[in-house]
Amino acid sequence: MDSIVSRSGRRTGIFGVLEWIQREIRRNWMLYLMILPLLVYYFLFHYMVMYGAQIAFKEYVPALGIHKSPWVGFAHFQSFFSSRYFSRILGNTLIISFLSLAFVFPAPIIFALLLNEIRKKTVKRFVQTVSYLPHFVSIMVVAGMIINFTARGGFINDLVELFGGERLNWLQLPGAFRPIYIISEVWQTIGWTSIIYIAALTSVDQERYEAAEVDGAGRLQKMWYISLPSIMPTITTMLILRIGNIMNVGFEKIFLLYNDATRETADVISTFVYRRGLMDFAFSFSSAVGLFNSVISLILLFSANYLSRKMTESSIF
Repeated sequence: MDSIVSRSGRRTGIFGVLEWIQREIRRNWMLYLMILPLLVYYFLFHYMVMYGAQIAFKEYVPALGIHKSPWVGFAHFQSFFSSRYFSRILGNTLIISFLSLAFVFPAPIIFALLLNEIRKKTVKRFVQTVSYLPHFVSIMVVAGMIINFTARGGFINDLVELFGGERLNWLQLPGAFRPIYIISEVWQTIGWTSIIYIAALTSVDQERYEAAEVDGAGRLQKMWYISLPSIMPTITTMLILRIGNIMNVGFEKIFLLYNDATRETADVISTFVYRRGLMDFAFSFSSAVGLFNSVISLILLFSANYLSRKMTESSIF
């Protein structure tokens, strides 16, 4: 039966769920109205566009449209896997992503833990405000700053020359691109991302710190044995989401910073898709590469969530 009347007089089953949804909408209609624009945005720009993913399995011709374009199956995937670019762009994507995971991800956690130890509120607020500012700077401005600072006549070379080094155009060196990218990512994200961890730290019971002080614990011990374990569920959740996006290296900054000299170490999947799709008009091929990237990201997300649930009993779903 689709619906059964319970002892309380309410239906159970499918119709019971529908009645509950109707009651919730009537009761909180203003809240649902507020999130409606967000739902419409995600539906139009994140779900409706999935319809076009089928061109990855076709030889898409704009004049014929998606339906009439000839079906080629996995030909584009095979072409990508056998191309000479495959190992390079996949390797660059993974290396930059794991470097970000190793250095960019823990930086806000360490910053939040240190900031939590500052007792003077005025100093704490000043440091927080200064650390947030880079997040609000346009990526175009950030890229321009990096290009100017690392140029032969830039600020970085002034420091290098001061210590007896040689002036170099750092963005023309393949080996220097990744460190420049990672350092700039830490500078840009450390303050803004730390907000999540600072908020988690505010919920820690202060009596635990007081009890630790009575037992003779120092600041580092309190940080290690109280603060860090208290925000570990938050860290786990953020880590799972970060692993799920490990293949999605920031396109904008890399695209603005890399050049022919550094393409060997800077070219990633997102920049490769842009070149092949919008510059070479290989729509089907670039769609296949993008779909491959999304599938790998989905597998990584589910794998990280499964391992987290097994090892720490904390997961997203």
